[in-house]
Amino acid sequence: MRPRRFIPEPLDNPAYVRDRNSSLVWHRCELRTLYVDTDRSQVVYHANYLRYFEFGRTSLMRDANYPYKQIEDSGYVYPIIKTELNYHSPLYYDDLMMIHTRPAMMELVKVQFDYLITRADNGEIVCTGFTRHCAVNGNGLPVEIDARTIALWQQFPR
Repeated sequence: MRPRRFIPEPLDNPAYVRDRNSSLVWHRCELRTLYVDTDRSQVVYHANYLRYFEFGRTSLMRDANYPYKQIEDSGYVYPIIKTELNYHSPLYYDDLMMIHTRPAMMELVKVQFDYLITRADNGEIVCTGFTRHCAVNGNGLPVEIDARTIALWQQFPR
């Protein structure tokens, strides 16, 4: 089943768009597929979409002035504990995509990012999904989410 059409409208900051249908704000970055991303059938191998999600997530964090390196340097790690991917249309070698990422759910020790990948040339939705992460300390024990991550969720454009 196809998701509802995604119609991005640019905001003042060009890294962010608002979907006209849902009114949700998304961080946006672009990426071009590499030949190595494809499989024998000439389409992007399904597991590579998790890499694209990571690219979107780290781009959002970097643009929010809180790159993962700083998170880890402050003693926190956010390993993925759950993923969901929904494939709607394949990407091929050299396709330019737009990766849309937004902070979604936040609990005491868990955060979730939502993703939406579209074709850059026509806006067709390629893949949707999420990654859920648990905050852990250097010993791998769950801890409360750090204050800067909480601030990022609170300050994300609405």
